[in-house]
Amino acid sequence: MLHLRLITPADRTDDVVRLIEKTVGTTHLVVLPGAARNPVGDVVMCDVARESGDELLVGLRKLEIDKTGSIAVENIDLSLSRRADKAEEEAPGEGADAVLWEQLRDATHEESTLNVTYLAFLTVATMLAACGVMLDNAILIVGAMAVGPEFGPLAGISTALVQRSPHLVLRSLWALLAGFAAAMLLTVGFSWLLDAFGLFERSMVEAARPNTAFIWKPDWMSFVVAFLAGIAGTLSLTSAKSGALIGVAISVTTVPAAANAAVAFSYTDYSQTWGSTWQLLANLGGIVVAGTLTLLAQKWFWARQRRIPVGGIG
Repeated sequence: MLHLRLITPADRTDDVVRLIEKTVGTTHLVVLPGAARNPVGDVVMCDVARESGDELLVGLRKLEIDKTGSIAVENIDLSLSRRADKAEEEAPGEGADAVLWEQLRDATHEESTLNVTYLAFLTVATMLAACGVMLDNAILIVGAMAVGPEFGPLAGISTALVQRSPHLVLRSLWALLAGFAAAMLLTVGFSWLLDAFGLFERSMVEAARPNTAFIWKPDWMSFVVAFLAGIAGTLSLTSAKSGALIGVAISVTTVPAAANAAVAFSYTDYSQTWGSTWQLLANLGGIVVAGTLTLLAQKWFWARQRRIPVGGIG
């Protein structure tokens, strides 16, 4: 179940109440006339089954409540109510299959912003991976994969393509490309620094490194793994099962590939640099393609479940 808290202008409250009442899967409707002070208006609260959440949010935005008032949505972890149980039974489809497009758009918009925190996480992850590839240490590689924040912009690109939002596509691409470029450049400097202290050596780059050699030797399996990870990651976002993202993070070699490209470049080993770069691009491309196709499939499947045109969702 979802809990909605709305601030509505007094002249829109009746329209909002009618919308909520006619939406299948809603319950616990509360109206507090004149309770809101900033902005001034009425407070309307209700609970809605996740399956009907997107339909209700789209209707509220058509009434421009997001512009003239406020729409706040929260997940309800526990609801002990027969009315809530009945609302969920009446709502078409299954809650786990429902996609809240407004929530997804908002989440990916935030995660695909190039800011200091995002850049810091990506840079630290790339430096950790650099240590991992130089020491041929798979544990460090896995740790670096888990730290990397790059799935946010990748999911943002997929969401923007499905929602036909060029602005979000450009925003996500900028965060992804500029973020990796900055992280790799800083990792080159990090490699030179550790070389000066005798912690990195050219022989480490030229060694066989059996545990991490796959990072600069891309093949079709690299794309396949990234594609499957992209599906899992997108499903974890749309179903609110964020824990699955950890598994996704440690199954693709985006950050390690960027790290190895940077380290190899610092030692003028351009063969490894190009190999790692292709590995990075294969992983990024596989995730974006998979994420986009998964969202399109979910959109089509949910439209069939609710028996409405595909274009009517989101």
